[in-house]
Amino acid sequence: MSLRSLALASLATSLALAGLPAHATSANPLSVHVLNLQTGEPSAGIRVDLERRVGTDRWQPLGSGVTNAHGRIPGLVPADALPSWSAGEYRVVFRTGEFYAQQKQASFFPEIPVVIRVDSAQQHYHVPLLLSPFGFSTYRGN
Repeated sequence: MSLRSLALASLATSLALAGLPAHATSANPLSVHVLNLQTGEPSAGIRVDLERRVGTDRWQPLGSGVTNAHGRIPGLVPADALPSWSAGEYRVVFRTGEFYAQQKQASFFPEIPVVIRVDSAQQHYHVPLLLSPFGFSTYRGN
């Protein structure tokens, strides 16, 4: 095994142990965070899908991730989509119905789609979601 291969394997292992996907690096342009307003704790285990608007009425799936123990996905854009990341409209879909069903708790929103506008591919975008079973709030974070 070459030194480069060993270093890459070590990095992947470190990320896996930290609960982060291999594409979650500091260079990733999009991160999300979910905080449970009912408990005041981060919401781990929520699937989040990322899509790009194509044309006027179609969404192209780009990838997905699951919030870690801190309620975060530090890098939502998959590595294979990074070269094509550009200005445009994207949809971040929080699959909250699945999350509450696993907890055997009623909720009103089966999913929360948040459409964002990326003005510059060089900027970092952060989408926090403040969540309760019957309401939510979001904003552009940093």
